[in-house]
Amino acid sequence: MSVTKMRKVISIARVFLAPTLALFLADAAHAAVPGITGPTFNLTAQTAFLNQPDGNQVYSWGYGCNGTPSGTAPGAITTATCPTMQVPGPTLIVTEGQTVTVSLTNGLPPAAGNTSILFPGFNVTATGGVPGLLTQEAAHNATVTYSFVANSPGTHAYYSGTQSDLQVEMGMYGAVIVLPNAVPTACSSGLPVTHPGNNAAAKTHWGESDFRLAPAAFDHARSCYDREYLFQWAEMDPRIHTTALAQVTALSACTAGTPTCKLEVPTEPYHPGYFVINGRSMPDLMDANFAPEYPHQPYNGNPHMHPGEMVLIRSIGQGRWQHPFHEHANHVRILARDGNMILSSDNTDLAGSLMFNTDTTPGEAFDGIFYFSGRGLNWDPYGHNPNSTDPNAKLGCTPDVNGYNTAAPNDINYFEWCQDHNKPVEANPIGDVPGGGPVTLPNPNILTNGPWYGGTPYLGPDATLRGGGNQACLYNNSGASTITQTSPGTSVCSSLQPSNIQANPANERGWAYMWHSHNEREITTNNVFPGGMLMMMLVDSREFVIDETN
Repeated sequence: MSVTKMRKVISIARVFLAPTLALFLADAAHAAVPGITGPTFNLTAQTAFLNQPDGNQVYSWGYGCNGTPSGTAPGAITTATCPTMQVPGPTLIVTEGQTVTVSLTNGLPPAAGNTSILFPGFNVTATGGVPGLLTQEAAHNATVTYSFVANSPGTHAYYSGTQSDLQVEMGMYGAVIVLPNAVPTACSSGLPVTHPGNNAAAKTHWGESDFRLAPAAFDHARSCYDREYLFQWAEMDPRIHTTALAQVTALSACTAGTPTCKLEVPTEPYHPGYFVINGRSMPDLMDANFAPEYPHQPYNGNPHMHPGEMVLIRSIGQGRWQHPFHEHANHVRILARDGNMILSSDNTDLAGSLMFNTDTTPGEAFDGIFYFSGRGLNWDPYGHNPNSTDPNAKLGCTPDVNGYNTAAPNDINYFEWCQDHNKPVEANPIGDVPGGGPVTLPNPNILTNGPWYGGTPYLGPDATLRGGGNQACLYNNSGASTITQTSPGTSVCSSLQPSNIQANPANERGWAYMWHSHNEREITTNNVFPGGMLMMMLVDSREFVIDETN
């Protein structure tokens, strides 16, 4: 059974965290890094309510677009919007060397007082407004303008510099992404300096659009990447938001600037109940970008990749707590912090740490590279089997100097770790009913080795058939099964696809890895699991066309 080319297929991952707990991620949306382009930005500060997965709406403040922005990015996302208030604020995308101008109009309630924006790491000139403690501020219904040269590529934070303990808590923060003005020519093919290959050719073969903001994060050949995601980490104490709303309502008729027209909202003791990434909590952050059910939370967080791709992680700690971000399936190589690339003494090699948990320190941004290939699982994740009738089960694997199959960008096993080629996940299945039972359970070795049990441990369409060898069982959407025999006398399901579990559809075969805060309370919403700072990294083989427009 051959695999045909499929375009714009969305992976449905049925993931088993444990035998008794299942998460169903239907129609999973993807992420990219949507934002607005400059170098001139007109922003406003306003109020709105943020939707939370427990059904509550949290009164918040945030930055948004004051009029239509000059442009949006990446260009492949044509449904982008910029609300007049959003959390996080609009991602400001500029190019290195540009003079950036940001005008901010204060549309907050009179009792909220002045507001402002800080752009740490840049030499900012402010005009208009009134003097504040840290910068010029915009009074109620007034405007202040900030200007700076974007002289440092990478990911940067922006946030309120006025009564920050309250205003940042209320949602007044966002990201600035500075793209390099000179992209190394080597970056057109992924990250060839450390991973020889041709991810660009594989994308072209399968008809996949390019959703990157640029082919490189910095003016350096070691910063090439294939895919990128932005995560802004914050938390919310609902008591603070409720208190602010009550005082704003009580003072709605007051005159801005008078001694009695001001808020007195205590921000300590601090007991956050909501832990958000890009303004949303799980499972909301896995819905589409610009989804209408989140009118003031347009950005999602749901990374998706193919094996061997270099994924650029842009991360900012926007709250007051540090959040240990754990990316299952591999470590993350830190490229830069706050726009400062970390290089060896001769500036030729990466010198950033390889991190098991990436720290999201309040006010700090980092850029890092993540990739996953299936190397070291000690079994073939593509279900290759020389006894199968499926041509894709007989694909070869020719190792490059690093041991990967990179000479065949048109094959579904491009970037396979060849040392594990043709190794079955279970040469002698254990725990299955035909073998004496007593019950069929996922092999603990499969769970331990990496991908969670979701009907099949293999990547790609028809993977259960390929991996089953002389016995395989394929399920359709209704749960019915069809037995495929590749040798006489075989009529039972493979133990890798037990009959009491409905698999993903035959053309939906991927893995899901949990990415989450390693502070366990932070993967809850108001102390209910699952929620909070939790997402899934979806891994699909090459024939799946990852569409970041949703």
